[in-house]
Amino acid sequence: MEFPDLGKHCSEKTCKQLDFLPLKCDACKQDFCKDHFTCAAHRCPFAFKKDVQVPVCPLCNNPVPVKKGEIPDVVVGEHIDRDCNYHPWKKEKIFMYRCSKESCKKKEMLQVACDQCRGSFCIQHRHPLDHSCKHGGRPIGTARCAAARASEHKPSGALNTLSASWLAQRLRGKVKR
Repeated sequence: MEFPDLGKHCSEKTCKQLDFLPLKCDACKQDFCKDHFTCAAHRCPFAFKKDVQVPVCPLCNNPVPVKKGEIPDVVVGEHIDRDCNYHPWKKEKIFMYRCSKESCKKKEMLQVACDQCRGSFCIQHRHPLDHSCKHGGRPIGTARCAAARASEHKPSGALNTLSASWLAQRLRGKVKR
């Protein structure tokens, strides 16, 4: 009896327990004890304010707005019938780039283009020798392809003859010793 004004009584009609740490309901703003503070425990008349759920369309994964008093299942059904953007017959193509090799039917996610003929090929036929590349109207053979690769890596012109003569001089010097 030292602190008569401390704490509050539970607002539940059947309880009326004096609680020194009462909890306030978010919906009806009344004070309750720890046993009755949930909306279900004290049968809160304003529980619908807290129980707001927005249904999501199972096909297009978009939220479907529901007005007060409407049944969510009916509204989602109407959405599917009228407004739904899901089209099962329109699948997104992942493998878009078909191989240009005549007998190959493989498709790739990313375009693998040949540098010489600019055709789109699968991983297996990406090299000019693998797809019988016809660069400039005539097919590239193994000898021509090897020569083309070798010319890319060797120095050309005067630099090439200079390095050959330098190498010859070095070899002659080692033989004389």
